[in-house]
Amino acid sequence: MTMHSGIVAAVTLPWPSSDLSPNSRLHWARKSRVAKKARNDARLLCLAEGIRGLGWDRARVSVTFHAPDNRRRDSDNLLSSLKSALDGIADATGIDDSRWSLQIERGEIVPGGSVVVRLSPIGGAE
Repeated sequence: MTMHSGIVAAVTLPWPSSDLSPNSRLHWARKSRVAKKARNDARLLCLAEGIRGLGWDRARVSVTFHAPDNRRRDSDNLLSSLKSALDGIADATGIDDSRWSLQIERGEIVPGGSVVVRLSPIGGAE
């Protein structure tokens, strides 16, 4: 688990598959398989970073998208594409995403793209 100024956990996820875009016209069965894989992969990446069962009631979650290129992308589509991965993070941390305060940012372009998710406790969980 990565620590920054207090208790903060961070995990770097791969750039979301274009199959997870809300604009994709993928067969539902294929989309379901891709979504399940994204959820499980995010959960496993959290566990590998030591992020599990954090015991917080609420979390501040900052999501920084590092695009693979300089194409324009809608923020709402980026977040929608990441939904399954965020569910995997909720699975690993034990904090339901209804208890998250979410912030979305755009970072620098990186080869292949990535998404950095940082979590910190809110309120009495600290």
